[in-house]
Amino acid sequence: MLGDTFPGVAQHKSQVNQITQIGCTHYFSQGCSPHAPCPMLHAFLILHINQPVPKMNDSIRSQFPSLNRSVNGRTIVHLDGPAGTQVPQTVIDAITSVYSNSNANTHGQFITSQETDERIRTAREKMAMFLGAESWDNISFGTNMTSLNFVLANAITRSLQPGDEILITQLDHEANRGPWLQQRKHGIIVREVLLEEDGSLDYADFEKKISEKTRVIAIGLASNIFGTVNEIDRVRQMAYEVGALLVVDAVHFVPHLLTDVKDIDCDFLLCSAYKFYGPHVGVLYSRHGALDRLDTDRLRTQAQNAPYRIERGTPNHPALAGVTAAISFLETFGEGKDPRDRIISGMAKIQKHERTLAQQLYLGLRDMDGIDIYGPPLKETQRAPTLAFTVENYSPVEICRQLAEQSICAWDGHFYALRAVEVLGLIMQGGVIRMGISLYNTADEIDYVISALQKILKK
Repeated sequence: MLGDTFPGVAQHKSQVNQITQIGCTHYFSQGCSPHAPCPMLHAFLILHINQPVPKMNDSIRSQFPSLNRSVNGRTIVHLDGPAGTQVPQTVIDAITSVYSNSNANTHGQFITSQETDERIRTAREKMAMFLGAESWDNISFGTNMTSLNFVLANAITRSLQPGDEILITQLDHEANRGPWLQQRKHGIIVREVLLEEDGSLDYADFEKKISEKTRVIAIGLASNIFGTVNEIDRVRQMAYEVGALLVVDAVHFVPHLLTDVKDIDCDFLLCSAYKFYGPHVGVLYSRHGALDRLDTDRLRTQAQNAPYRIERGTPNHPALAGVTAAISFLETFGEGKDPRDRIISGMAKIQKHERTLAQQLYLGLRDMDGIDIYGPPLKETQRAPTLAFTVENYSPVEICRQLAEQSICAWDGHFYALRAVEVLGLIMQGGVIRMGISLYNTADEIDYVISALQKILKK
């Protein structure tokens, strides 16, 4: 295995073993992937054995079949991850295996049905671990985050009275605005917290608009357009003081930063598996007891307790196998015998890698005339690796079209953060260009993107 990972190194096993004795346990630890060699061992081989070794990212990228695709004679550069990442082979295999071997509905007396029951339970347990939740029964699944949030918002509103208030923000994705805004037809007052020019929330306005009538605060953990990470500790304290429910959209946060629902201390948190290398599945975390108190839309044939209480119809069993596989994939980046320990250390490595590339991209964009970058400074520690910018004399769609001709995937538009784009006066020009870093991106790709943009600006 060692020789496969580092060609020509087998004869130096004694030196490698010496490295392990002085503190390098990553490569040989129980939870370590043979496809993600230890940086310390990597450095040792370069400095002391003088063997050519692959970059750590090469072994990561080889696990994603779609990264091998070329267009116009060039391998595709995927900076489109904020709208959905590429998927590793292990996730594809997990989904395919269900269709090939065990495609049955739930609650039967036969083996394939029982395997489906176990598969769903395993997905809940894995997702609970990933989010730092107390138990598998904190986790509900749905078609997507938006659908789950509509059901959640409708259920919460049934417990409210006309004149009660819900607080949303101008920064949020419409999936955490629309479901709450529609509650106005029931006499609920919906207020929105203002957005600052730098892409952060106006917390003075937040404090001004929260009141004893506030029953729900719905807020994103990280902005999918500007990368802003909101001050959730501060918001949670505000919610405590007035007894409001705290509903958190963590769709853009979960793929990039360690998530711990116990630390966040929210009542509900939503995310989407297709943003963290899995299939299209929506996920809802509910604090113990919170979901059971709600009058959700459901059939009488559905189990009436959490986590099933908000799940309608037959779940996508094969996709749930993919969710489990996606989290297992993320575990391979970490160390430790316990899965949560591997997630904690693995997400720290992913964050560092993505942040380094985001900084490289930021500096490249900053040094080009005619480019305006939106969002908080990248020096902020808690920031998602997502950059939004505009180019003078070009519309976002024009830039993205020219980048596509050079095999670069970047997004143009508002990305459902419509209110933020409206507030900043960007809607008439077509929104912004958005580029997002994922764990499979490389420094060479960022150099290529910067060079491509420079060429466009010189035309």
